[in-house]
Amino acid sequence: MSMLRIVHLDQAQSFVQRKAVRLAEAEQTVAPILDAVRERGDQAVLEFARKFDGYAGNDFSVSTAHARVSDNFLSALETAARNIREYAELQLPKENWVTFPDGRRLGNIVRPLESMGAYIPAGRYPLPSTLLMTVLPAQVAGVQTICVTSPHPNPEILAAARFLGIPSVFRMGGAHAIAALAFGTASVPKVDRIVGPGNIYVAAAKKLLAGEVGIDFIAGPTEIVIIAEDADPRHLAADLLAQAEHDVEASAILLTTSKRLAERVVLETARQLQTLVTAPIACEAIRNNSAVILCPSLDAAVEASNRLAPEHLVIYDESLLPKIQHAGSIFVGPSSPEAAGDYASGPNHVLPTSGAARIRGGLSSADFVKVISVQRLTPEALRKLAPAITTLARAEGLEAHARSVEVRFGD
Repeated sequence: MSMLRIVHLDQAQSFVQRKAVRLAEAEQTVAPILDAVRERGDQAVLEFARKFDGYAGNDFSVSTAHARVSDNFLSALETAARNIREYAELQLPKENWVTFPDGRRLGNIVRPLESMGAYIPAGRYPLPSTLLMTVLPAQVAGVQTICVTSPHPNPEILAAARFLGIPSVFRMGGAHAIAALAFGTASVPKVDRIVGPGNIYVAAAKKLLAGEVGIDFIAGPTEIVIIAEDADPRHLAADLLAQAEHDVEASAILLTTSKRLAERVVLETARQLQTLVTAPIACEAIRNNSAVILCPSLDAAVEASNRLAPEHLVIYDESLLPKIQHAGSIFVGPSSPEAAGDYASGPNHVLPTSGAARIRGGLSSADFVKVISVQRLTPEALRKLAPAITTLARAEGLEAHARSVEVRFGD
């Protein structure tokens, strides 16, 4: 089995620097697909679905009514959905109003997007949990039209959709699915925002269409950083492997000040790999993209983590939390494994990767609403503001702006 390497922080530049998502080649591949769907709609989508998804039918819509799953799976859905919904409700922006003594009444109203599209991966690992994570925040926000697309919706994905009240799923994947949602076709509604992870071609399509349709972010390979000075090596190894098994490009990094802990985690990782059914994938990710990095101090470990801006960050010492500046989602303490957030604790698992956590957090109900500013001024409030307004307007050469205020006072 592949061994997890131990490196010192001053020799770990390749691990702690942010890795850009390289999409240029994929963009060249998907651009003609996007153009074809824009021009020919369902006909083009069907051609690509047959070519890339192995689809043999003529109707993209798959009913969720007849999906059969175990009672245990349905119980798990209920638990996860309840917690995800509760957290999404906490994140939803609220309307508020303030009336100031000078006569300004200011506030904001919150309005949902009219439609959204959720892309649910179904390749090596079909992900019904992603359906919960993408659809529930939109439902909490009040989005009326929700479209779900997946290249190979298995019974669990269909059952999760049915559980959330979605009668059908579009059986399509890749760039052509993103294009269908962005442009709309005779069969697929045009949506306001597309969310959900996918392969490099899905990411490239979302990047090229950003601006024509809202997206969440450009997702790259998944990643985890753990900062631990003293912890159970079995837990640390298990958490590293839980990330590594996602994809051969996944990255799993432990930052520690303890050489003894580092050595024990390396041995434990090798031991757990021996019985892991996903070891062929995890081994490659561990060998090529992962490491235990020895740091001179916890402060140095935090600095390295902030430079990386990881998708998932696990910290065993809660006192480090105020020092964390950049992370997609943070897991605190030995009883908060990243897998809990992947499925059922409540926070969203659709998270920024490749350093994008420097500029935003994970998907939330706030991504599916617009916060619209509202203002109402009394005549006296406008009169008090008039000198500032007209002076600034004329400084910018916008005379009509100034006059639109002065005309209200007969000046």
